Amino acid sequence: IEFIYSYYYNKVEYARFTSSLGKFVGFTQYGLKQADYWNSDTSYLAQLNAEKERYCLHNIGIWFSNI
Repeated sequence: IEFIYSYYYNKVEYARFTSSLGKFVGFTQYGLKQADYWNSDTSYLAQLNAEKERYCLHNIGIWFSNI
């Protein structure tokens, strides 16, 4: 299970957080700057890493029981 949180502007993805990496990755020049800024904030990274447990792991039993 992987939690992915993407940021888009004008239908272009400029940054993404993935729980497998545990950090942000930038795809544009602006996205690289934002990713560096967000990666320096350890409390924000901890919050997003906890989202995997709060959102994904909580609902995985519900989704797979319907299959």
